[in-house]
Amino acid sequence: MYNALISLYKIDPYVVIQYRSQEHKSTVAKGEGKNPNWNEKFTFRVEYPGADEQPKLVLKIMDHDTLSSDDYLGQTTIYLKDLLELGVENGSAELRAQKYSVVDSSQSYAGDVRVGITFTPKVEDETYGQEFGGWKENQW
Repeated sequence: MYNALISLYKIDPYVVIQYRSQEHKSTVAKGEGKNPNWNEKFTFRVEYPGADEQPKLVLKIMDHDTLSSDDYLGQTTIYLKDLLELGVENGSAELRAQKYSVVDSSQSYAGDVRVGITFTPKVEDETYGQEFGGWKENQW
């Protein structure tokens, strides 16, 4: 859920989730204003240990606009190093759904987003690495 402190008229929020060069976009929560509920799963391909000293997910909260460019509402960063270490060691690891603070472009608090994360290593072969999340992407 995204609870904005700033005065928001009518927004159609969505989230852009980034892990390194990979990006996924949630559906637009049309008409849900400042209290959307996405309840969606995304999968990211992770190499751990890898080149990232501090692997992280960046969640950018956006407002979908039809007649103009979409508006940036804020973002949060979720650091994954401990989760990935536990997952590799134990075969899987989970961060139960919890609130993460969202900050706007001036680094002011703009609300919260509630996110849960599961990491399960899957080694297919040396070409593919590991997967992170709920479904598999095709390699072309």
